[in-house]
Amino acid sequence: MSGLNACIERFTYSYRVFRMLNMDLQKESLEEALETLGAVLKEKGTSFELLAIGGSGLLLLGLIDRPTGDLDVIALVRNGAFQKLEALPEALENAAEQVGEALGLRDQWLNAHPSSLMDFGLPEGWESRLAMRQYGGLCLHLASREDQICFKLYAAVDQFGGQDWGNEDKHYQDLQTLKPNRDELLFGARWTVTQDPSEAFRSELLRCLSSLGVEVFDDDLN
Repeated sequence: MSGLNACIERFTYSYRVFRMLNMDLQKESLEEALETLGAVLKEKGTSFELLAIGGSGLLLLGLIDRPTGDLDVIALVRNGAFQKLEALPEALENAAEQVGEALGLRDQWLNAHPSSLMDFGLPEGWESRLAMRQYGGLCLHLASREDQICFKLYAAVDQFGGQDWGNEDKHYQDLQTLKPNRDELLFGARWTVTQDPSEAFRSELLRCLSSLGVEVFDDDLN
């Protein structure tokens, strides 16, 4: 059995169980999936260095325990610089599909869907706060808790705005789990309006902050 087949076979049974139970990935199973992908990339003689955000990043850092269905990556390191991912490189996408099929993961379990966050810039100083994880031919840079508060606040308002704030939204739920203080939320709020400066967004943002126990005025966002 080749090294590639061996690394996939190693985890196939446990993931069949997850698929039959229709469960999202827990931290341990996510780590195993990444280890398998890293081993596949190494077997193929290639490697990738990515920036990861979202619930899976928080899960890998041990900051939440909510299961997750996918891993969001938004940038690729080229020549020492983080560059926006418009789509996964073909070799990475093929390897991820191969691992996903073998281990019973969701389609596009590794994706670049939220990479538009790179368009207007990430929170000031984000690169200095990254954590790194190495999985064979895969290197992940994980956004910090401080920066994830920014991303989660933006996602909560952008996707859940206009409704009564509660535990129904996973981004809002993650914010509650992270227990950000006023300064962290204000830092995050000021960043979110660089992504969407519209009056409608600002209004929903203030409502969201109020629901989290932080009263902020519109002028505070400037």
